[in-house]
Amino acid sequence: MGVLQVRLRLPGPRTLKEKRSVVAPVLARARREFNVSAAELDSLDDPKSAVLGFACLSNARRHTDEVLMKLLDTLQGSRDYYIEGHNLSIL
Repeated sequence: MGVLQVRLRLPGPRTLKEKRSVVAPVLARARREFNVSAAELDSLDDPKSAVLGFACLSNARRHTDEVLMKLLDTLQGSRDYYIEGHNLSIL
């Protein structure tokens, strides 16, 4: 099992509704393209930041690491937000 936690800085949104319009597609894309569980974990009431969590289950540790690292690379290519930090744990 692997868990990736990513802290995002969102420069554009001023309201929680605008934040949701940025975060929801990120979570949906991760679920669709990487077959991971995805959720917003923290900073729920702050329109300028988000903490997202992604989990991947596999019987191969290497596969889990590859999936989550590719997901992180994909997240880094957006102009809608900046990645302030991340934490990757493979159990």
